[in-house]
Amino acid sequence: MAGAAEDLKVLGTKQSMFTQRVVWAMKLKGVEYEFIEEDLVHKSSLLLALNPVHKKVPVLVHDGKPIAESKIILEYLDETWKERPLLPEDPRERANVRFWAAFIDDKLMEASKKAFVSTGDDRAKAMESTMEGLKLLEQELQGKKYF
Repeated sequence: MAGAAEDLKVLGTKQSMFTQRVVWAMKLKGVEYEFIEEDLVHKSSLLLALNPVHKKVPVLVHDGKPIAESKIILEYLDETWKERPLLPEDPRERANVRFWAAFIDDKLMEASKKAFVSTGDDRAKAMESTMEGLKLLEQELQGKKYF
């Protein structure tokens, strides 16, 4: 568990699904951290310095060194704090978890973004696509706590 000797921070927003993914993982693993709320309209110089490539959240800062992108942060957390692994032990089950994480990021998030910003027929199609994706996800999760 991260303690006083380890400087661990998460830069993010409470509204960001990607930030919440990291926060949930840290709570599941029992890792203590400091949360730094970012304003994405007026990005801080700290965020821009720690993630100069993408300029977005979340960013994990461990002992002064930044790690960006939520799935990469999750891998880092699992490799650094081996207690309470985030992924199943079985390789096929791990692959299935990764598949659904990619589905959420690549398909479901894109469709839902389009539903928010589109109008008319484009919005209706995006909402339908979002609902189809959520139904698939719900079927996969049925009876499970996680994937």
